[in-house]
Amino acid sequence: MSLLARLARLNRTTVFLVTIGVVLLALFVPGVVGGILLLALAAALAAILAKTWPVQSPRTRVLRVLILALLVTAAINKLT
Repeated sequence: MSLLARLARLNRTTVFLVTIGVVLLALFVPGVVGGILLLALAAALAAILAKTWPVQSPRTRVLRVLILALLVTAAINKLT
């Protein structure tokens, strides 16, 4: 079974809440650990973005790239 098929079967609310929890944890954990958590989340988001790019509307693509950029910016700020 493909990754996208498995992701499609997950409960969207649970995935959203877990993602928000990881982001908040990464933002409140001091120093390098928080930055690494944010980078790991950005890498996962980039992988999903690359897989779903062909089927997304241009408006959705822009929004997802902006969110990815904000996440990477926050990670770099945590690491420095």
